[in-house]
Amino acid sequence: MKFKLLGTEIYISFLFAALLTLMLATDRTGLVLPTFFAVLMHEIGHLFAMWVSECAPKRIKLIPASVQITSPVTKRYRNDIIIAVCGPLVNFILFFTLYFNYIVYKKDITLYYALLNLIIGLFNSLPVCGLDGGTVLKTIIAKRKGPDKAAVCLNIITLITALLIIIAAIVLTVMHKFNLSLFIIGIYLIVMTLANK
Repeated sequence: MKFKLLGTEIYISFLFAALLTLMLATDRTGLVLPTFFAVLMHEIGHLFAMWVSECAPKRIKLIPASVQITSPVTKRYRNDIIIAVCGPLVNFILFFTLYFNYIVYKKDITLYYALLNLIIGLFNSLPVCGLDGGTVLKTIIAKRKGPDKAAVCLNIITLITALLIIIAAIVLTVMHKFNLSLFIIGIYLIVMTLANK
């Protein structure tokens, strides 16, 4: 499905829509919808920063496990950093708002939603390829050493992080505490490293 919103082309792949529908239909935890909302708010944070920085995206593509935002190259390092930081910042603001709500009203569900936003914000702040922290780190290094050295440095950091996560997943599996999420994150980071070459 493809449509335009405020001059931005938005493409939602069939697989993305089918996967989201399947996850909502089979969710027994009640966390799929709040997770989707937290991720949506994260991406809205990026979009807001893009529009404020006057570099509105040309295209937004929603595919499984990724939201690809194509925007004009700004050539301004400050704008790139602000845009990257605004996604996690929205999640941190939601965390503090929901946590304050939990303190006042003592509803456990509010605490779960607050922690969900905290986890998404912290995860996206990791300085690795494909995440906002990686974009910030790459931009800072590129400003001082050039884009090629920045890409190499970020790839090395991402690969080391991926290997550490996979080793942790293997150790947990040996200890009979299998964690599929760690394997998926490690493989995702390796794929992002290969895609960043």
